[in-house]
Amino acid sequence: MDWMFNIDLFVLRRSMRWLALALVCLFAIGTSTLTIAQELQIYTEDWPPVSFGNGNKVDGMAVEMVQALQVRINNTQAIQLVPWARGYKALLEEPNVLLFTVGRSEEREKLMVLLGPLAISTTALYTRKGNAANLQLLGDDIQKLTVGAYRSSIFADTARKKGFTRIEQAGSPQVIATMLMAKRFDLWVEGSLVVASVMKDIGHSVDEIEKVKVLDSLELYLAFSTPTSAATIKLWEDALRAMKKDGSFARIHQKWLPHETPPLQVIRLNPPGKF
Repeated sequence: MDWMFNIDLFVLRRSMRWLALALVCLFAIGTSTLTIAQELQIYTEDWPPVSFGNGNKVDGMAVEMVQALQVRINNTQAIQLVPWARGYKALLEEPNVLLFTVGRSEEREKLMVLLGPLAISTTALYTRKGNAANLQLLGDDIQKLTVGAYRSSIFADTARKKGFTRIEQAGSPQVIATMLMAKRFDLWVEGSLVVASVMKDIGHSVDEIEKVKVLDSLELYLAFSTPTSAATIKLWEDALRAMKKDGSFARIHQKWLPHETPPLQVIRLNPPGKF
């Protein structure tokens, strides 16, 4: 009987050693995963109500979305509010960068990993109230007019693609809206989701402007720089899928954009040769 007891004790000890080793490996994998997730530099822009500064913190629909995703993947990296041109430059040139929100386009699909959409907007031309009818009568000649646009934005790119060649750019949509109201030009190209907030920011009402023409539909995404690891992006993708499935995504979307329909599909677009 003693030899049977010794064998059982040997097996038990060996099993415990294997269990301990397995736990150490799992801990190491988990720690590695969390470290990967925390290496990202996370940038957003001042583009209310999607993202904006609110005192000493960042706020907005997309900010709340990203913060909820961070909780799910145990990521504690601070979200930095920076000028769009700076964040976009970092996205294209530096490793491990997450920038939001980024409008989807064929060109950008080749330059970054896009995950989303977080919202769907329209890109449209706006003018001062009472001016739209006369501008619409111009037909294709409207393309000869100067258009104001947020510098380096997809809105400037869209106007250019639609045939506009005289595009005046500034560092924020608020500056462009102010220039429109000061009659520096008659057309402002912008995303429909933010127009009301931008007008409020500059001390005007959205009722003081009107839409001239819709140029395009625009899906808004999280964008990762191409050197970002597949494991990191998969963490964010799985968390986004879970949020869209359990209803938390829709609740945040409706809180900030009550008149818009939340996009519930999950799309991940990789540049050619990535993953």
